[in-house]
Amino acid sequence: MHFEQLEYIVEIAKAGSLTKAAQNKHVTLSAISQSLSSLESELGVTLFTRSRIGAVPTPEGRIIIKKAFEALGKIQEIWEEAQNYTNTLSGDLRLATIPGPLSLLVNAVSSFKKDYPLIRTELAEKGTQEILEDILQDKLDIGLIIIHKHLLKKSEGLGLVFEPLVEGKMVVGVGKNSALAYQTSITPDELRHYPFVLYNDAYVRSFVDDFAENYGPVEILFTSNNTDAILGAIRQNLAVTIGLDYSFMHEHPLRDAELITLDLDIPYQQPVYLGWVRSAERHFSRISMSFINRLQHDLKTKK
Repeated sequence: MHFEQLEYIVEIAKAGSLTKAAQNKHVTLSAISQSLSSLESELGVTLFTRSRIGAVPTPEGRIIIKKAFEALGKIQEIWEEAQNYTNTLSGDLRLATIPGPLSLLVNAVSSFKKDYPLIRTELAEKGTQEILEDILQDKLDIGLIIIHKHLLKKSEGLGLVFEPLVEGKMVVGVGKNSALAYQTSITPDELRHYPFVLYNDAYVRSFVDDFAENYGPVEILFTSNNTDAILGAIRQNLAVTIGLDYSFMHEHPLRDAELITLDLDIPYQQPVYLGWVRSAERHFSRISMSFINRLQHDLKTKK
């Protein structure tokens, strides 16, 4: 029995087919098939029922695959513990974030890299759905996304773990020379009479769609990831913007001395969080855990 054989049977179970498992592990289908056959012969147990539509674990296979997953986790823990004693933690950390929170990660990534120079960090900006798919396909370790009720319900049974970092609420951003700047809050009826400029974020778009459905149509001047364009329109009082309050704090690109935020006077807003997501079916490495602890610490000190 070899380490890679355990990795392969766990991957086959996750992928649902030998072909997909081979693609995910970047090996040939023949290598996966031969490895599985060799292990089944050695154990004297059939681990999967194979057909044209995929591979399904047998009852005996499910038990063995579960133990293989646990064994791989223990092996990883041994490796990480040894690195801890030698203070040479190394490996890869693959991160992705939705548009917007990227600036919140900069300090955490920078300080983390200083403490662990041997860790190779990849950081990308992607949409929520792409982040979830990449985590399920083992292309990412951690994703930073907006966590809300509808997303959690939609993601049930996918084998994902969601953890909140910062609770947020939707607020309205207006120019300091706007007549609205003298208010501390704004009602939906007042808000819908102003043109919107929106940051290109899936949750923001969904929120505005629900807002229009409940309170009446709104005029959207434009939607963009270009924060300079958004801020320019607000400074000139051409429009207002709407977004989560974290988007207007700290080092976020939408933070601006000429922009004022107003509370949105809606009777009840569904709880929403800036949080992180990972796979429940893969070992949560010490690298990933250490980075999340660093990020949580950084966010707390900025409150």
